[in-house]
Amino acid sequence: MTSTSSADIRVRLIQPADNPHIAHVIRQVSAEFGLTADKGFTVADPNLDQLCELYRQPNSAYWVIELDGKIMGGGGVAPLQGSEADVCELQKMYFMPELRGLGVAKALALRAMEHARDLGFKRCYLETTASLTRAVRLYEYLGFQHIDGPMGNTGHVDCEVTMLRSL
Repeated sequence: MTSTSSADIRVRLIQPADNPHIAHVIRQVSAEFGLTADKGFTVADPNLDQLCELYRQPNSAYWVIELDGKIMGGGGVAPLQGSEADVCELQKMYFMPELRGLGVAKALALRAMEHARDLGFKRCYLETTASLTRAVRLYEYLGFQHIDGPMGNTGHVDCEVTMLRSL
């Protein structure tokens, strides 16, 4: 993973004690970008405070990013609910400002997709919003293609950007 001379960046699988810390990151970043619960964004997810337990389900994984020992971001992959068995979803990719521009999101997305490929998934789906321009550009760079509409049953009604990539 990327590191700088003044920062120690560590990526690891989520543990139960991480739940409140990553939930805080997700809430902070969501508020920063106006991604509110009333619009169906991640902060409305009833599992937000139990991500470790959620991602311990079969064919799922979630990684947290520590910066100097403090959780500052994360992202994961899980089967896309309500879709074909060979489709996973890149989920809950959130990063505090201190991590942005360091290549962390790219590295984590690649790690998650490699993990999904190892699990037998053939395609990776994601949803986001057009206001997250840097995220959309990253996903395009990683080979995600825009598709006409949502797949599966994610519940993210205001995520108007839907993308798919072969693994």
